[in-house]
Amino acid sequence: MPETGQQKLFLLDAYALIYRSYFAFIRNPRFNSKGLNTSAMLGVTNTIVQLFEKENPDYIGVVFDVSAPTFRHEMYKEYKANREEMPEDLRKSIPYIRRIIEAFNIPIIEKEGFEADDVIGTLAKKAEKDGFITYMMTPDKDYAQLVSEHVVMYKPGKAGGDAEVWGLDQVKENYGIERAEQMIDILGLMGDTADNIPGCPGIGPKTAQKLIGDFGSIDGIYQNTDKLKGKQKENLIEHEEQVRLSRTLATIITDVPIEFEKEKLIREEPHAEDLKKLFEELEFKALITRLNLGEAPPAVETAFQGTLFGAPEVAVQASKSTENIDSVPHQYYLVENELQRASLRAELSVQKEFCFDTETTGLDTHTAEIVCMSFAFRTHEAYCVTIPKDKKAAQKVMDEFREVFADEKVAKIGQNIKYDILILSNYGIEVKGTLYDTMLAHYLIQPDMKHNLDQLCLQYLNYEKVPTEHLIGKKGKNQITMRSVPVDKLRDYACEDADLTFQLKLAIDPDLDKAGVRDLFETIEMPLVPVLASMENAGVKLNSEELNQYAVVLREQIIELEKEIIELAGEEFNVSSPKQLGPILFEKLKIDTNVKKTKTKQYSTSEDVLIRLVDRHPIVQKILDFRGLKKLLSTYVEALPLLVNKKTGKIHTSYNQAIAATGRLSSVNPNLQNIPIRDDSGREIRKAFIPSDGEHTFLSADYSQIELRVMAALSGDEEMQRAFRENKDIHAITASKIYQVTEDKVDSDMRRKAKTANFGIIYGISAFGLSQRLNIPRTEAKELIDGYFENFPKIREFMDKQIKLAQDLGYVETIKGRRRYLSDINSANAVVRGMAERNAINAPIQGSAADIIKIAMINIHREMQKQKLQSKMILQVHDELNFDVAKPELEAMKKLVKEGMENAVNIGVPLIVEMNAADNWLDAH
Repeated sequence: MPETGQQKLFLLDAYALIYRSYFAFIRNPRFNSKGLNTSAMLGVTNTIVQLFEKENPDYIGVVFDVSAPTFRHEMYKEYKANREEMPEDLRKSIPYIRRIIEAFNIPIIEKEGFEADDVIGTLAKKAEKDGFITYMMTPDKDYAQLVSEHVVMYKPGKAGGDAEVWGLDQVKENYGIERAEQMIDILGLMGDTADNIPGCPGIGPKTAQKLIGDFGSIDGIYQNTDKLKGKQKENLIEHEEQVRLSRTLATIITDVPIEFEKEKLIREEPHAEDLKKLFEELEFKALITRLNLGEAPPAVETAFQGTLFGAPEVAVQASKSTENIDSVPHQYYLVENELQRASLRAELSVQKEFCFDTETTGLDTHTAEIVCMSFAFRTHEAYCVTIPKDKKAAQKVMDEFREVFADEKVAKIGQNIKYDILILSNYGIEVKGTLYDTMLAHYLIQPDMKHNLDQLCLQYLNYEKVPTEHLIGKKGKNQITMRSVPVDKLRDYACEDADLTFQLKLAIDPDLDKAGVRDLFETIEMPLVPVLASMENAGVKLNSEELNQYAVVLREQIIELEKEIIELAGEEFNVSSPKQLGPILFEKLKIDTNVKKTKTKQYSTSEDVLIRLVDRHPIVQKILDFRGLKKLLSTYVEALPLLVNKKTGKIHTSYNQAIAATGRLSSVNPNLQNIPIRDDSGREIRKAFIPSDGEHTFLSADYSQIELRVMAALSGDEEMQRAFRENKDIHAITASKIYQVTEDKVDSDMRRKAKTANFGIIYGISAFGLSQRLNIPRTEAKELIDGYFENFPKIREFMDKQIKLAQDLGYVETIKGRRRYLSDINSANAVVRGMAERNAINAPIQGSAADIIKIAMINIHREMQKQKLQSKMILQVHDELNFDVAKPELEAMKKLVKEGMENAVNIGVPLIVEMNAADNWLDAH
């Protein structure tokens, strides 16, 4: 390992780090406002920044592979022949990454005819002779063969975690070898599928390590073939030439014709201006701040109406060519007295549509007060109405605008208009007429992009708006409130918001037709806004005392479980510590002799590992129970009572329409969509959700198997459709077909497996995934899936058709035309393409279910208003609606809700709703 005081040379394997960065974000890729996938650029940049901060290298270089064939291709034409093509988004990233490296002032090294590992190996060995300690920065295991006293592997940590440094001891321990170069023999035996190095058939990593451990080398194996047996012996003898070729191909050469010019590798100061320019283009605002590169681009509004305090920041492009408030002529007026307000109201009342926005003292819609309102109905012109701080005086001014907002003949435009509707409702003002939300319009047009005002202005108007920070300062103790902002600055800021949103509406609107989503926008998403506002206002009553009592029970259960786990372990240890738990499970109790250690040399005790081992020892289930109860306690039982609004005495979640690309609603502060319901402990939380008072009851209505019904409808599978029309047990029918038994012979285990297959198919589950979920052999899981498609052939046809549609059109659609764009559907990379294919299958099903429940919510809300019922819709959780029902209205509400949900959309398969009323959510569900 390195000695103190040695000069440190870091050689970075460019493509290994680039691929690692790209795939680290594969499930949640990063895009800038122009639609460029910046995942790889961000990952590589963070890797470099972390390296500088943690290691402070003296010398550094980044080594790239070149596209020209190498000597290995000449030796073995199939070398790397099976390697997946680079994903298109990643290919576009390479020029940017090279520019980033150059801006960091790091030398780029490449040598035609040789791979990066050969160049790194050569330079590392030459540097070693020159007294350097060389860190080969790569996640690639092949480099282990190069490790020596002064050459080490530096494996970047995951998710910003600590890096691993592998010297000789770590290589020996991990691969069970005596010398680092024995790694070449292991690679020669096992081969490498990524590089298409064949190795020996039937020999994997563990067998290769054992053989080299026993015989020292490939030569040693072939000198002792008489000690081998069976098929292994046959394969080794038959494929000796292939094994020896594989060893040669796996050998990193250390005599590349390249000089070690240390003076060219001295770490220099980055080119700050070049970095800043690049980071602005890529929208890496946090990195501009972190590296002190000057003033970052403006903060971006979030879907929470981020015109005020504390909203998360996302950078946007700040190009010199963009317009701003100083470069664009405009007329922004301050409206301060009764005469001016009357004149403005007269103008507003004769418009076909106007845009409005509110500036408030906070983001909590139940406590925030209006500081001003802004209006726009002509481009580059807007009006700011100041609202007094005194509550009575404020109410008086707001009352003057009551009729303007209530005029159903005038359409109202806003950006995240639900926020403004909720704020106005605090003053008893109802917003009526057609609504137009620019955020939701853009969400339907480009569902995978961000939809905040700053980015939309850049994208559509090439305009950079005034950042909130310019008014109230950066987040922290010195940040002021909007009430303290000078009135001229407040006017410009508020008017600009309204003016830009009005301009955005004009710019975005034609794209609704181009994207084929106008009907979806006008008949579902916009009519849903007042429904959600009403639900958020209503809130839900929480029995905090019930949760406090349950917390005591949970803590006792956790303590008891901890005792039982320690007793089963036979010694005291910290049950909450994975580091201490690993050795107990795998060294002392030996519940799995083949368990692998994590990169940090710890045993993995993750949930998926423990679930797989649950039958091996009773301690495993108790650990899972222990962790589940601890999470339940901290996330829900202790947290929910703290979120009760002091003013209303209720919990008010906030629903977001513009997050999930599938169209599903999400909820935050708190997230009520994720309350666990599968086990008794989780269900107890629902017991604490109660009616508003003794005169009300809790009504819960849930769609039965809606996604399976949608799949049956979209696929046209007659068997499945018949099962739903005849109201039969779909899982029992599926089991009877897969296992080829009559329905009365289906047992609970068969039904459980069929149910998992039914729902798993929707999400494109693999044989491996199904085997993990059911804890069965992969062969049995494959038979289950094959049997499923054999008996429901139309499902397979539907899935293939969706993938083909996506490949041809670039998107798939729900029953109501909601589009999910899949830019990677034709990717040459199988991993990337596979994820897009799964989305092509799932998005129409999950998105159609979302469309259906949204339509049901709109229809039910309208009917409740029409009948002037006192009951309220209070919660939407996935396929379930919940109501706070006035007891005299219960029967009317049951009828209304059932009809509204079951008749929301005619899909050709019955939609069935299960409902119940009780004095809490648990008993009602």
